[in-house]
Amino acid sequence: MPPTVSDIAALAKEAHLERVHVLAWRDLVDIEAGGSELHAAKILELWAEAGLQVTMRTSYAQGHPYEGQRDGYKVIRKHGRFMVFPTAAISELIRSTGPKDGLVEIWNGVPFLTPVWYRGPRVTWIHHVHRDMWEMVLSPNLAKVGKFFERRVAPPLYHGTPIVTLSQSSRHELTDYLGIDDRQISVVPPGIDKKYTPLGTKAMTPLVVSVGRLMPSKKFDDLIRVMIEVRREVPNAELVIVGNGYERPALETQIKDANATSWIRLAGKVSEEELLSLYRQAWVVASASIAEGWGMTLTEAAACGTPSVATDIAGHRDSVAANLSGLLATDHRELTRSISAVLSDPELRSRLSAGALQHASTLTWQATAFGTFEPLARAAMNPRSRRRR
Repeated sequence: MPPTVSDIAALAKEAHLERVHVLAWRDLVDIEAGGSELHAAKILELWAEAGLQVTMRTSYAQGHPYEGQRDGYKVIRKHGRFMVFPTAAISELIRSTGPKDGLVEIWNGVPFLTPVWYRGPRVTWIHHVHRDMWEMVLSPNLAKVGKFFERRVAPPLYHGTPIVTLSQSSRHELTDYLGIDDRQISVVPPGIDKKYTPLGTKAMTPLVVSVGRLMPSKKFDDLIRVMIEVRREVPNAELVIVGNGYERPALETQIKDANATSWIRLAGKVSEEELLSLYRQAWVVASASIAEGWGMTLTEAAACGTPSVATDIAGHRDSVAANLSGLLATDHRELTRSISAVLSDPELRSRLSAGALQHASTLTWQATAFGTFEPLARAAMNPRSRRRR
């Protein structure tokens, strides 16, 4: 049987883990929150349900209080995007957020360097390496610094630290690109909420849906160019892009210049009910992203019986079961051909839809919560860790 919340509680008792602190760059309520923040929130909710006292420390989220409660755990949101790293470390060192039995660090591009200043039980979550993303979000000089720090400076400090990542392809990136010892890494895929189920009918016309933050690494500009070419093969195809971000003005201009406003819609942030409806109506969900730890939107859509077409990158290679739940494309041309094929071939679409449901059925949040807790529990049960505590 899959692990349950009771299994987490039993393991926590065995490891003497009652109070766990979590360090993350952003909170779920942040305007730029994405899959990483949703992943953490789902897991911490289940840890709290298992009886753990969880405190999460993040940067400030505009319009929200410095401290609050969510789903049974405490959230502290203080300081800006850069200052959160040193101030979080200092607050843990002086115990301003209270005592702890274990520490979780979410390494999202920039690490909190927990191995340098904390000797107790700890684990680090790394969803994916940022590699070429640095040049997309920072000036050339800062991008070089970020890339050098991520690849050369930080990894040696994490020798021996348990690492959790989302997919086997991300695991290979961590070993091949960052040089992290494969034996440190546990692969724990994210779950899928039970609300994502097939229901109702598909859209009357071929509908492609893509979901994510409107930022350079997601490559929505490429997806729009792909869809313009798809329309030559499937003239009535439509595209809905869900999500907010600072790339929106540029994407709006691109759509307007292409005279595509009648069939491409930037939906912005939508309610959970509307997102669920779009997943169910879509003929295919698509992603042109160049970096993902896991394509959560792709597996959510799969649970609704909707296949995927996505770029062949780490993360996508596991969230999409190639030729079962969807198709992976190595370049712009192949992405165009694959989307056109799924939209125009009912037999292919039906086969991939059945495969999507099969693939999604293996993923539960309870299993994810247990799997991410297990490396921390093992670290807590290490004799050297017990002596330090």
